[in-house]
Amino acid sequence: MLTKFLDWFKPLPPAAEKITDPAEIDKQYKRWRWKLFISAYIGYAMYYVTRQNLNPIAHVFKAETGITNEQFGLMVSISLIAYGVGKFISGMLADKSNIRVFLAFGLMASSVINLFFGYLTSFYLLVIFWTLNQAFQSMGFPPIARIFAYWFSPKERASKWTLWASAHTVGISIAAILAGLILKYMDIFPWIQWQFVFVLSGILGILTSFFILANVTDTPESVGLPPVEEYMKVEQLVVKEKSDGDSYMTLLRKYVLTNKYIWILSVAFLCVYFVRYVTLSWAAIFLESRQLAKASIPLIFTINPLVGALGGITAGFLTDKVFRGRCSPANIIYFVLLALSAYGFYVFAGPDKVFLTCFFIGAIGFFVDGPQNLLNVQISFLTPKESVAAACGFCGLFAYIGGFMAGSGASFILNHWGWAGVFNSCIVASIIGVLLVLSVVPKENRDAKTKK
Repeated sequence: MLTKFLDWFKPLPPAAEKITDPAEIDKQYKRWRWKLFISAYIGYAMYYVTRQNLNPIAHVFKAETGITNEQFGLMVSISLIAYGVGKFISGMLADKSNIRVFLAFGLMASSVINLFFGYLTSFYLLVIFWTLNQAFQSMGFPPIARIFAYWFSPKERASKWTLWASAHTVGISIAAILAGLILKYMDIFPWIQWQFVFVLSGILGILTSFFILANVTDTPESVGLPPVEEYMKVEQLVVKEKSDGDSYMTLLRKYVLTNKYIWILSVAFLCVYFVRYVTLSWAAIFLESRQLAKASIPLIFTINPLVGALGGITAGFLTDKVFRGRCSPANIIYFVLLALSAYGFYVFAGPDKVFLTCFFIGAIGFFVDGPQNLLNVQISFLTPKESVAAACGFCGLFAYIGGFMAGSGASFILNHWGWAGVFNSCIVASIIGVLLVLSVVPKENRDAKTKK
């Protein structure tokens, strides 16, 4: 039974018959790339619906379950560490797995947990199952990174990647809208419960996992198509050398674990994710402390991911069209403006300044999404496609160390220095991010000259 289950995850072998007609190759590439992009977009959005649905109802969740700020912070931190470690492990597994099955299974497992999570009453069970949820959630990004490495060439990857990356903000928005509607109608219809946020998310996730199984495939070779490099007539920026052999651990060690630029960008990822998760995990509680109405908080929260999607797409456009493929300039600009946005949100958030509250929570989303997307794109250029999922997963491990710090770390800061300390820590993280990205600029400039 276990062997058959594991066999389900094995990569598809090359198709017995290769497509040789150029017109048919072009037709099939366009068809599959469209299906893969749409499936990756919808699938990842639903991954976020089943993962970020706790944050917009955190204030209600805490009250109904009776957990404290410290317990909530601990639960968030432990689950995010599980997600970060899982992302690295999932990256290594995804490099050797079937894209279609890996992507669908993680969403299915997470969705099942969502169906019953809201009805748990024990703090320890809440921690265990939310941590399991995050572990399965770590299976979402690595196979999608493989989609972009195997189906999209380097010359088009940045714009396509940043456009797809808006899926996570769409997912967060759906979760927030769903939460807002359920909280709003609880007082009107007695049969509606706050737990429906998780139940409906789970149902949507299960349906989407079947959609993925019906529309996603594995590599181009598995459907008889040539590699994307041959189709697009370009070369990967980093190619596995023949002397590396077939050992995956050799690839991992040479192109990921000993690559100093991947380490630098991963620490920068930690900084941006610290700010991101301080906002996602604590914004609802912060806004309630500023006396905003409970039902309005999820709707205000929705502005953050919606505007964030636009910020990520804009960052990709600036990188390709203005900075000629260099990611660092856009990242530096975004980090600086992110620090200013965090300061503005702390100063102006409140019921008497609703416009400024909405403006600055939206600005945080906009300027978080730029480096969040572009740092991954940069990392995908620094490793062969055979190890790109592991490289991005390694970066993700650092990201969720930042998420851990945003949970327990922010809770500690809040207890000792208040909300001013929490948002000052976001400003410091943004400044560190600027310094780290600046250290990569010489490498990026050398690569740009080499490509010319």
